[in-house]
Amino acid sequence: MSASDKTVVAAFDFDGTITYRDTMFPFLRHALDLGAFARGGLRSLPVLAAYAARLMANDVAKERAFSNFVGGMDADGLRALGESFAAEVLPRLVRPHALERLQWHRDQGHRCVVVSASVDLYLEPWTAAMELDLLCTRLEVDDQGRVTGRLATANCYGAEKVRRLEQALGPRDDYVLYAYGDSRGDRELLAAADHAWYRAMPTTQESV
Repeated sequence: MSASDKTVVAAFDFDGTITYRDTMFPFLRHALDLGAFARGGLRSLPVLAAYAARLMANDVAKERAFSNFVGGMDADGLRALGESFAAEVLPRLVRPHALERLQWHRDQGHRCVVVSASVDLYLEPWTAAMELDLLCTRLEVDDQGRVTGRLATANCYGAEKVRRLEQALGPRDDYVLYAYGDSRGDRELLAAADHAWYRAMPTTQESV
């Protein structure tokens, strides 16, 4: 198959690429009252310090933080809070230029997918409203319908981003890949792309 016959895929990281900043803590603050948020933060200080010093893996730190903040909460209630966060808060955190670039790809007929280590609770409603495909990290729900804080999937970070793309779309050589990222968690995705941008996006006039 020649390059001109291949499907074109545009893969976007979310936090720091589509948005101005990380979205985990804004979501937690939206979902919790001030007291619960403060208690979760205090319990998570050692976790955050260990992760910042690179003494704890990303997935382990994420599980411990989510366990501290939302472990035991009703999953349906938390999903509803994710929906309201996606509708009310995320629009203020999204970069207008990122939306322009997404629209440029859609105008070309490209398949657009968000590939993110952020969680499904708010990414699912946001990407659904934007009519984007989604590959992300999912939180575990127990038999009683409560969020445990543990991950139900591998953390969609680093090499896992490429693995998820291949799992969803087939062998990497079957499509042309544009990729956008801003952190070390995007390095493997960017390295796998035919066209890659790190912490920058071209203007709509710059098609390649």
